[in-house]
Amino acid sequence: MALGSGSGSELRRPLGITIIGGLLISQLLTLYTTPVIYIWFDRLATRISPKRAASQVPAGAEPAPAG
Repeated sequence: MALGSGSGSELRRPLGITIIGGLLISQLLTLYTTPVIYIWFDRLATRISPKRAASQVPAGAEPAPAG
């Protein structure tokens, strides 16, 4: 649609550009926001329940210093 030519292509081109732009922007936002939100929830859970965070340290490993 965005690259088409022929009769009526001038009417379909804006729609094709909008669809491609929307897909690209939504994909980029998803790739950036999903990990950030996951990290925020993980930090929130650690603040709410410090016992849970301490229990997730693998055996034999020393916990990281708080701060």
